[in-house]
Amino acid sequence: MFVAQAHSFAQQARLAITLAWVAGYANVVSVLTCGTTISHMTGVASNLGRDAAVGAWGLWGFAAFLLVMFFLGAMTTGVLTEIGRRRGWDSVYVLPIGLEAVLLGVFAIGVELHDPTAHETGLTLYWMTGAASMAMGIQNAAITHISSGVVRTTHVTGVLTDLGLECVKLVTWLRGRRQSHPPPAVDEIRRHATVRRVLLLTSIIGSFVLGAALGVLAYGWIPRSAMLPPVAFLLWIIYQDIARPIAEIEPSVLQLASAGLKLPPQILVYHLRKDRERERGVHRMPNLLAWLDRVDPNAKVIILDLDEVTQLDADSAIELRAALARLKQEGRAMVIAGLTREQYDQLARGGDLLDPMSVCADVELAIARGLVLLEELGEK
Repeated sequence: MFVAQAHSFAQQARLAITLAWVAGYANVVSVLTCGTTISHMTGVASNLGRDAAVGAWGLWGFAAFLLVMFFLGAMTTGVLTEIGRRRGWDSVYVLPIGLEAVLLGVFAIGVELHDPTAHETGLTLYWMTGAASMAMGIQNAAITHISSGVVRTTHVTGVLTDLGLECVKLVTWLRGRRQSHPPPAVDEIRRHATVRRVLLLTSIIGSFVLGAALGVLAYGWIPRSAMLPPVAFLLWIIYQDIARPIAEIEPSVLQLASAGLKLPPQILVYHLRKDRERERGVHRMPNLLAWLDRVDPNAKVIILDLDEVTQLDADSAIELRAALARLKQEGRAMVIAGLTREQYDQLARGGDLLDPMSVCADVELAIARGLVLLEELGEK
């Protein structure tokens, strides 16, 4: 989940459904224990202006503190992901989400020590809400980054705005289809981009509301342990992300002069191999867009040998298509070697980005095709 960007609707919806409920849950528990929200800052910013206007400087300081902690959480995500990107980490988003789990764990300790008959005050109020607010800033920034700004999981104001706009687009499209064409089929409606966007936004709101409801129920049943479910859930998905090995990309030995091929420098050959320490089991595709950032920009044709890949799941196919689209936009090309017929069919389902002539059964044929593509790109 946290290896690469969410390129597809399915990946973005999975992010929304998976993590928006955590924000709704933590937010309502904060309201019940501390009397304030921590997952969204609109109301906090309003309180900041109100408290300054009436001279309530103590309350003003608390509101400013929450804003700063949320802001620091977002900055922390930016710093950690940038460090991970520069160091070539396989999963740059696991560390921010892990830190979020730690901070919510700190908040859970405060809930454990909290007196259910009153709201927290004083220093305890500050460290409890500060930890939770920073955790929400981390989550919102991380998921925003993963989804390229499509998904927000800690608040619903912007989501509701987008939902209203998308609903108008949907109604306009449906009316236009009825006037100029036969009524659209159910499958066409389901596949339409606006319909999928409406479903995504609705899922975010529903997940957030569900989390809030679960938080209220948990606080009523087990008030001192109310924060254990979201913390345990975050730790579980982090474990799932770490436990499944990620394939590694390395230069192919065919690239070496000793191989006798004497390839031009504009062609680079890479091999996708399994993790040497965890060779068994299905491997995930690495973040190909991050890998392309490190590939020599002067290379016009990149050959990627997938011979060791025994299974190409939906996310792997999405990652390959994203890399193909990126290279096509840059006026470069990729030749994929080592795909089985089933893997090719799975990759081809995603659209017209896959040129059948750029998929070869073995790497030697892929190199030959790469030489032809290099000549074609040179002519352009």
